Amino acid sequence: MNVYITDGSECCFYTAVFSACTDRDCMITSSRTVQLAFDSTVIIVAPDENKCERVKGKLRRYAPRSLGDISLILRRGSAAKEQVALEYIRLIVQKKSPVGDMLAHPAVIAAREEKKKVTLEAHHFTGFLRFMEGEGGIFYAPFSPDNDILELILPHFLSRLPGQSFIIHDTARGKAALYNGKDCVIAQTDEKVSVALSDCELRFQSLWKEYYRSVNIASRPHEKQMKGYMPVRYWKFMPEKQ
Repeated sequence: MNVYITDGSECCFYTAVFSACTDRDCMITSSRTVQLAFDSTVIIVAPDENKCERVKGKLRRYAPRSLGDISLILRRGSAAKEQVALEYIRLIVQKKSPVGDMLAHPAVIAAREEKKKVTLEAHHFTGFLRFMEGEGGIFYAPFSPDNDILELILPHFLSRLPGQSFIIHDTARGKAALYNGKDCVIAQTDEKVSVALSDCELRFQSLWKEYYRSVNIASRPHEKQMKGYMPVRYWKFMPEKQ
């Protein structure tokens, strides 16, 4: 079996699809920890803009909306995301038409599930993301999502915080959105970034922690209820849970 190893970029994925779509016994992955069969042949894929555009061109002809679907699938934090996207593309090429309404087909079911996990997490973080005020009035919001959703949630905060300088930092992927109140860029970062908090923010966090302690009844722990309201993975950057 051929195993196409990509660098994780969308262009590299489509480059791999150029060959893998007609290679019936293969898989595509960007994971470096995937378990390989003994007889696997590893093929390291280099991005090729020409091959990428040829694959995209065929998808635009058969199912224009599929490009958006595949882009969402490739944002999943799953080692199987490229394979799910490949099977979805194979079905489109086979049918030469959109396949989104084939709700009983395994490839469509898998694709819909992956998309749902990405969009649902993005929706949650538009409400769960916590900003802290740094020195100089810049807001800083670190988070560690399961999926690559920074670009998906960014328009929401650009709309909600017009003119306010902020940084949204995806610590899991080492990248951040930097907004100066006018222009916004995505930049690579270290996993840990030291941000000096303003005196106002430090006082606010202290008051919030004190409030949290005052309403909590130590003799009647309610961790299970708290986890039901908000999953543990969202607690990491919440001041009251530190």
